[in-house]
Amino acid sequence: MNSQIQDVLENIEKVMIGKREVAELSIVALLARGHILLEDVPGVGKTMMVRALAKSFDAQFKRIQFTPDLLPSDVVGVSIYNPKTMEFEFRPGPIMGDVILADEINRTSPKTQSALLEGMEEASVTIDGNTLAIQQPFFVMATQNPIEHEGTYPLPEAQLDRFLLKIKMGYPSRNEEVEILRRAENGKPIEKIKAVLTVGQLKELQELVQGVYVEDSVKNYMVELASQTRENSYVNLGVSPRATIALMKASQAYAFLKGRSYVTPDDVQYLVPFVFSHRLVLKPDARYDNITSEEIIERIIAKTPVPTKRFAEQ
Repeated sequence: MNSQIQDVLENIEKVMIGKREVAELSIVALLARGHILLEDVPGVGKTMMVRALAKSFDAQFKRIQFTPDLLPSDVVGVSIYNPKTMEFEFRPGPIMGDVILADEINRTSPKTQSALLEGMEEASVTIDGNTLAIQQPFFVMATQNPIEHEGTYPLPEAQLDRFLLKIKMGYPSRNEEVEILRRAENGKPIEKIKAVLTVGQLKELQELVQGVYVEDSVKNYMVELASQTRENSYVNLGVSPRATIALMKASQAYAFLKGRSYVTPDDVQYLVPFVFSHRLVLKPDARYDNITSEEIIERIIAKTPVPTKRFAEQ
């Protein structure tokens, strides 16, 4: 594993106990220039994970607390008339940052949710007819609570498709929770985190990830997995080509994180549930038969032939 990435992981683990997998997947999305949706019950550390990752490298951190009365201009910014210069001046919103925490994203209206769409896909925002680029790195980690439906708005398929990965935190074990208490006893661990990576170094790592080799048989394997979601009897809408691209980019980043310069079928199998599950639109039959997106993906992986070519460093 790259020493810089190892430093970031160790930094996060000073705050997050027993969440190594979530930390690794968060770094995978960051290296792949993607975005993450964290879904779980309150209090398991979703917001803390984002803050720990942001503080681990010298980047501009912005937080958007989504509420029902939030307006699109509160997210992207607004043009205000300056009487001295007699011109409109743009005041950027919190989306103009390096690491964005979109907290409780499903609590705001679809109109405001859509304000994130252009930024997440094209790294730009359009205001008063003018398109402004969002500087890289640009990384959105959104959180949502799956159990509170009162006053929430389900994310539309177009919005979900913009997230590279969807991750669930899960409860800590008993021993892990005891360790959390020990660390919290002497203050807030998040305040002790120092940056271990600069923005320039992060950009260099992102460039290296793009050079990770993906053999043609592995690409065909990714496409076959995506095609199977479109043909499944329980699925009304399978994953799009954007999802297949996301799977390839995530696989490149995961292979790089593991210290390899090539992608293996095992990388793909591991990441498919995180990349595909939130993009599937299921038929009513699936709910009637108590079938979840994760179970459908497991079945697809089990029946799809895996490339048998020996994979060696290219």
